[in-house]
Amino acid sequence: MLSYGRDRDWDLGILLLRVGFGFSMLIFHGYGKLIGGPERWAKVGGSLQTFGIDFYPVFWGFMAAFAEVFCSAFIIAGIFFMPATFLLAVNMIVAVLFHLYLPEESSAAGWQGASNAIEYLFVYVALMITGPGKYKIKI
Repeated sequence: MLSYGRDRDWDLGILLLRVGFGFSMLIFHGYGKLIGGPERWAKVGGSLQTFGIDFYPVFWGFMAAFAEVFCSAFIIAGIFFMPATFLLAVNMIVAVLFHLYLPEESSAAGWQGASNAIEYLFVYVALMITGPGKYKIKI
């Protein structure tokens, strides 16, 4: 019969969650936004018009890309953990609301379109609560 060491298993599970979700966000969502430059950042930041924020779209787009790349790297490393998970959770709240406010005829509209952002949101909030675990880079 396997014996589970709560601390070892907990910390290993948190590490796997951090690395898996961190690389997924960084590679599949953030990297393309970041290297897209000001043109892509303006498009991403322009989505905030949904919420009445129509100033500095390039800045807001860059901040979203920054969070998805650098905060993901911080989460993988287990450093600057609370600010990184917080910024990514806020980013996901914006993404969820963006999808919910899209016109119905859009393929990315509604709860189905927002599902990926909802999943990431729950992971980031859970990581904020648990912390990075013991397997992290010491700074």
